[in-house]
Formats: sequence, C-alpha cells, structure tokens
Amino acid sequence: MNRNVVIVIVLVVLVLLTAVQAIQLSSLKTSISTGKVNVGSAPVQSSGGNLPSNLNDLPSMVGGC
Repeated sequence: MNRNVVIVIVLVVLVLLTAVQAIQLSSLKTSISTGKVNVGSAPVQSSGGNLPSNLNDLPSMVGGC
C-alpha cells in the first residue's frame, strides 16, 4: 500500500473516534444538566481497620507526618 493511503486511513479513523467522543461528551453534559446522573461517593474506610499488615506501618516507613 502507498504510504499516503495509510496516513489518510489513520487520520480518518482518528477523526471518527473524535466525533464519537464528542457525541458522548455532549450526551453526558445533557444527562448531568437534566439531573439524570446520580452522583455518589465511595464509603470511607477508617485506617487501621482491616488493612493488610504491610500497609499498617506505611506512614512511618515513608516518614509521613
């Protein structure tokens, strides 16, 4: 194949991917503005609970405050 043909094919694929992402971003913005998206937070785990033993001493290992 000609080198220019390969470059054109790659550019067309990139432009198509960009168009798909722009459509998805627009859809996401619309969903957020209309309130259709539920935003939640992950539960906060307390330190020292059920952490593996190698993570319990981590602040002292790195000289943490």
